[in-house]
Amino acid sequence: MAATVEELYRNYGILADAKDNLSSHKDAYQKILDGVKGGPKEKRLAAQFIPKFFSNFPELADSAINAQLDLCEDEDVSIRRQAIKELPRFAAGENLPRVADILTQLLQTDDSAEFNQVNTALISIFKMDAKGTLGGLFTQILQGEDIVRERAIKFLSTKLKTLPEEVMTKDVEDYVFTEIKKVLEDVTGEEFVLLMRILSSLKSLQTVSGRQQLVELVVEQAFLEQALDPTDADSVDRLLQCTRQALPLFSKNVHSTRFVTYFCEHVLPNLGSLTSPVAELDIQLEVLKLLADMSRFCGDMEKLETNLTILFEKLLEFMPLPPEEGENGENAGSEEPKLQFSYVECLLFSFHQLGKKLPDFLIDKINAERLKDFKIRLQYFARGLQVYIRQLRVALQGKTGDALKTEENKIKVVALKITNNINVLIKDLFHNPPSYKSTITLSWKPVQKTDVTGQKRPSGEETGSGPVMKKLSPLPRRDARQIYNPPSGKYSATIGNFSYEQRGGFRGGRGRGWGGRGNRSRGRIY
Repeated sequence: MAATVEELYRNYGILADAKDNLSSHKDAYQKILDGVKGGPKEKRLAAQFIPKFFSNFPELADSAINAQLDLCEDEDVSIRRQAIKELPRFAAGENLPRVADILTQLLQTDDSAEFNQVNTALISIFKMDAKGTLGGLFTQILQGEDIVRERAIKFLSTKLKTLPEEVMTKDVEDYVFTEIKKVLEDVTGEEFVLLMRILSSLKSLQTVSGRQQLVELVVEQAFLEQALDPTDADSVDRLLQCTRQALPLFSKNVHSTRFVTYFCEHVLPNLGSLTSPVAELDIQLEVLKLLADMSRFCGDMEKLETNLTILFEKLLEFMPLPPEEGENGENAGSEEPKLQFSYVECLLFSFHQLGKKLPDFLIDKINAERLKDFKIRLQYFARGLQVYIRQLRVALQGKTGDALKTEENKIKVVALKITNNINVLIKDLFHNPPSYKSTITLSWKPVQKTDVTGQKRPSGEETGSGPVMKKLSPLPRRDARQIYNPPSGKYSATIGNFSYEQRGGFRGGRGRGWGGRGNRSRGRIY
C-alpha cells in the first residue's frame, strides 16, 4: 500500500530521532520505501528519504535500490532527476559496481538535463572507487544495448582524461587497458577511434613501451597479415582508420615499418582500384599522404629493395615524359601531360625517406636506361615547376593576414608549399650520386606561421589537402626562353582541409564494417 505525504514525514521523523537505535525501526523505513507507489509528491519525498537511511538497513538494501530505480524510470522527468541525483549515496561497498551499471544504462536518456545528472553521478562515484565504477561501465559496454554501449564509450573518451591522478592511478589505468583490449575484439570503426583516444590519453602509456603496446593493438585491428581487397570499402576504411590511429604513435623509437611495408606491397599496386569509403574523399591522395607521413619513422625493412622498386614504379606513373614534338616544334600528341603535384610530393617524399636506407638504389639497382628515363622525367617536371613557383610567388607577393585567407590565395599558398617541397627533393635526386640529405615539412603538416612571400611557410590553418594539378604545356625548343606557362590564376578548387580524424565512420554502423558483435540482452538488466 502506498504511503501518504503525512506518513512519509512521520516515519522520516521517527528515523531522524532514533539516532543510534535506527536499525530497530525497520517498519518505518519500509513505509518510506512504499512511498514510490504514491503520487508525484510522495515519490519526490521518497527519492530523498530512501538514500538518507539506506546504510542503516542492509537487510533492505535490494528493496531500497529497486525502489530508487523505479523512481529513476518514472514518467515525471523531475522525479527521475531527483532519484538519479541521489543514486551515488547507494554506492557503498559491493553495491557500487551495481550502481555504476545502473547509471551507465541511464545514459540512454534523451533529456539533456537528466543526461548531465547521470554524468555528474558517475563522476562522483568514480571518485569513490574508480575500478568499481569502471566495472559497471565495461559490463554495459560488453553486454548492454547499442545506445548504452555507444554512450558509455563516449563518456569514457571525454571524462577519463579530466579525472585527477589520485583517481586515475597506475592500477586503474592498467584495468582500463585490460578491459578495452576485450572490447576491441569486436568493434566498429567509430568505436575503435574512441577507444584508441581513451588509451592514448592514459599517462602510463605515454612511454616508448606504452606507445609500442598501442601500435600492437592497432596492428591487430588492421589485419596486416591479410591481403587487401581494394574493391571492399569496409576493408579500405579499416586500413585508413587504423593507420590514422597509429600515425601519432610513431617516432624514431616506435617504428612504422609494418604499415609502410603493407602499403608498399598491398596498397600501391592497387592504388587505382581502391574503393573510397567516403564519396568526397580522394582515396588515392589520402593513402599517399598516410604513406608519406609514416615513411619518416620506418625502421629496417626486410624487403627494402623490392618495396623501394614498387614505390619507384608508382612514382614514375605520376611523372610524365616530355611530349613528343612535331616538325614545327609543337606538341604532336592530342593530350598535354598533367603534373599532379600533390601526388608527386607524397611519392617523392616516401621514396626519399626509404631511399636513405638504400642510397645506391638509383645507381646499382636499376639499369642505365631506366635511370636515364627517370632523370628525363625529373628534368621535365623540374623545368615546369620552376616557372610555376615563380608565378605563385608573384601572385602572393605582399599579401599577408586576411588577404591570404581568401579561398583562392589559400590554394596558392598550398600550391607554393607543395611545389617548393618537390623542387627540394628533385634537386637531391639530381646529385651525382643521388643525395638524401634535404629535409622538408610536408605541405599539409602544421608549421610556424610566417609571411609566405619568401621561403618561409604558412600556418597549418592555411594549408590544404586536395590534389594540385596542372596541365603542362609542351616544352618549346631549347632556344626558347619561356619554358612553362600554366594559365594564370587557375588552380585546383578541390583543395580542402585534411584531417586524420575519422570521416563518417564505417558503413552501416555496427553489424557491418568491422563485423557484428552478436546479440546482446535487451531491456532493463539492473
